[in-house]
Amino acid sequence: MQTAHKTDVVIIGAGPSGLFAVFECGMLKMKCHVTDSLEQIGGQCTALYPEKPIYDIPGYPHILAGHLIERLEAQAKPFAPVYHLNQHVTNLKRHDNGRFEVTTSTGTVIDCVAVIIASGAGAFGPNRPPIDNLLQYEGKSVFYMIKRRDDFAGKTLVIAGGGDSAVDWAISLSELAKKIYFVHRRDKFRAAPESVDKLHAIAHSGKIKLMIPYQLHGLKGSSDGVLKGVELADLDGNKKSVEADILLPFFGIVPHLGAFANWGVMVENHTIPVNPATQQTSLPGIFAIGDSASYPNKLKLILSGFSEAAMAAHAIYPLAFPGKELHFVYSTTQGVP
Repeated sequence: MQTAHKTDVVIIGAGPSGLFAVFECGMLKMKCHVTDSLEQIGGQCTALYPEKPIYDIPGYPHILAGHLIERLEAQAKPFAPVYHLNQHVTNLKRHDNGRFEVTTSTGTVIDCVAVIIASGAGAFGPNRPPIDNLLQYEGKSVFYMIKRRDDFAGKTLVIAGGGDSAVDWAISLSELAKKIYFVHRRDKFRAAPESVDKLHAIAHSGKIKLMIPYQLHGLKGSSDGVLKGVELADLDGNKKSVEADILLPFFGIVPHLGAFANWGVMVENHTIPVNPATQQTSLPGIFAIGDSASYPNKLKLILSGFSEAAMAAHAIYPLAFPGKELHFVYSTTQGVP
């Protein structure tokens, strides 16, 4: 197959760690191509909680997840990364000259000297509830992620789930929705206790109606995907219908390691063990950062992924420029193009 692209580094995953890896590689004069299975950059920050505040990014007392991605994209832009979105890596092979050939699901082929895996637990998709005719409503009145809160203003919502996403979005959307039915199969939640307390306080005020213990049972609406109501069932099979314009099922995501395990990269417990000094995996030339990577005492924080991106970039430099000594200077003196 003819190679369509040639670069220094292929980064698999366009989440925060992957985007910062573009910057770190760029500072060392290495070009990057970035692949992602989603239609937009940002990973879970964009797909699941773009309007959720993050409090542990240095220099920002708090920043919305979507705004963090915008800033990381702007930071990487001077180094002209090439994005290959809405496609996932299906194959990776190493040539005799030590370079890699990366192939994606759309037939894109990229020749590179090193690969950085920054895709969390791999490509992911929503954990769909087992409801008949669900697909005809998806993208029209059933959504698994929220990009803009204002899209739900004045709507009657059914939010289902018991984790942080369900509880946090119920709290947030209660400020602008017409009405919210919150559906959970039991009175115990997996969300942060203070968030659960706030949910109950809002429910006590009447802005949210708790439907507990109930589960999603069916959808009522038209064949063109316009929702009219949601049918619920309790643990004894008793049914109840509620009006609804929108259903938001937040049952988490289903991770898929995809092709990683087939490349010969060691995978343990849905993560990839690495050398914490270089972020290199069991295969030379392949690195892992962010939630993809594991090592003793690792902290699963975005800021850890940023540090790992820098370490991986420095470890890749001698592969991209054999025999060339790296005289690294601080960004304050080196500057950005």
